[in-house]
Amino acid sequence: MKHHQEGRMTLVIAALLLGILMASMDNSIVATAMGNIVGEIGGMDKFVWVTSAYMVAEMAGMPIFGKLSDMYGRKRFFMLGIILFMIGSALCGTAQSITQLAIYRAIQGIGGGALIPIAFTIMFDTVPLEKRGKLGGLFGAVFGISSIFGPLLGAYITDYIAWQWIFYINLPLGLAALLMVMMFYKESHEHSKQPIDWTGAITLLGAVVCLMFALELGGKQLAWDSIEILSLLGGFLLLTTVFLYCETKAKEPIITFALFKNRIYTSSVVCGFFSGAAFITASVYIPIYVQGVMGGTATNSGMVLLPMMVGSVLTATVGGQLMIRFSYRSIMFSTLLLLLCGVFLLTTLSPESTRLELTLYMILVGLGIGASFSVLSNACIHGLTYRQRGTASSTFNFLRSLGMTLGITMFGMIQNHTFSQQMNQIFSGDGALSKSLRMDDLHMLLSEQNRSRIPAEALRSISEALSSSITHTFVWAMIPVLLACAASLLMGRSKLDAEAVVEEFAPHAERG
Repeated sequence: MKHHQEGRMTLVIAALLLGILMASMDNSIVATAMGNIVGEIGGMDKFVWVTSAYMVAEMAGMPIFGKLSDMYGRKRFFMLGIILFMIGSALCGTAQSITQLAIYRAIQGIGGGALIPIAFTIMFDTVPLEKRGKLGGLFGAVFGISSIFGPLLGAYITDYIAWQWIFYINLPLGLAALLMVMMFYKESHEHSKQPIDWTGAITLLGAVVCLMFALELGGKQLAWDSIEILSLLGGFLLLTTVFLYCETKAKEPIITFALFKNRIYTSSVVCGFFSGAAFITASVYIPIYVQGVMGGTATNSGMVLLPMMVGSVLTATVGGQLMIRFSYRSIMFSTLLLLLCGVFLLTTLSPESTRLELTLYMILVGLGIGASFSVLSNACIHGLTYRQRGTASSTFNFLRSLGMTLGITMFGMIQNHTFSQQMNQIFSGDGALSKSLRMDDLHMLLSEQNRSRIPAEALRSISEALSSSITHTFVWAMIPVLLACAASLLMGRSKLDAEAVVEEFAPHAERG
């Protein structure tokens, strides 16, 4: 009987890992294939919506599905997430226009919003205390791997099969996860119906839509001071204000602000928000550095992330196992110091830097970020009751995703501004050239084929300008790492022990 239960739980864990893998890897896979997709179905002026639609739907769905899973059970909403993700994936592969693809990606994103937070919550609900650290490390490792492995897999599928298969590959994975959860996951908790906070859900969705589109379009298709961007930002502020007010009045709010009275929860959220912003910056700009400064190919630029992936997997796994012996604070602060060292070393890069130096720096960054994927996901639901965990986990993942989005947008503005300034100085006599070298098309302009067409002296100047702008961006990226370090010091001495489950079997007692 015991072996039967363990075998059943193994299949449930495998299904949860597949769900995390699909949802967290999807955006990075699609980003790699966008050039081929646009080349085939057109829509160069609208391709930004393909990424935005998924991210908007996913981020808005996280806290909503998290709350619903607390009220009505995890299983049904995890299964719903898989089904919606599969439907969206199947439709994406059939898209004939960029508008269709964006709409289908939104369906995918709604499903993705349920998968990641609920998967972590189910793991915490069902896994015995002595195994949570080990499995928490495994979950965190998969989350870290997917964010780095996605571009490599996307490039391979696009080059050697067809871009449609970056979506179709989700169908067998999703079906396997769906069947395993449906057949082997048994929920034992009773669920009571509660009023749904529709006002909160609608205003949250509207606020996220306004913010995401403002960040995606601002400084690219539209000027930051244009009436469209200002209207979107104004809409975001208005809807956020209404949302915050409604949440204080709702009987069952989407985001429970009482959770933020818990010091461990608040510090975990802040730590995840800022560390995510720094991590995504390294993930985006190191490949650009390799391709634009070192002259590597697109494949080389993706492969350079492998050392970071190895480092993140190592500390995600080890950090998860150490949670039973050491406090969350000790693990997070020590690993974030490694992240700080890694980002600092990235500020020293130059056109003369070697591949070995870059590899060592990337390993440090990976070692520094890995523990956050496993440790923070457990710390944020430390000591919470069954009916609080879904909301807590989903809100944490929502705010970490928001941190990554804001990070890459703000640091993108810094890098783009610095690069443009230096290009104007270098090519002050040729404004057309400096304007043509925008961040948006650097990947195309500095490809191996196009580099050979640029005069050697001009290419050297461009490489120096690009290198300088990227290292300048990493200087600024040290700020969120320092803030994450500070937040980790506020996590107290708690660790994954019996105290974490004091209220686990309390009959739906709510903490004030």
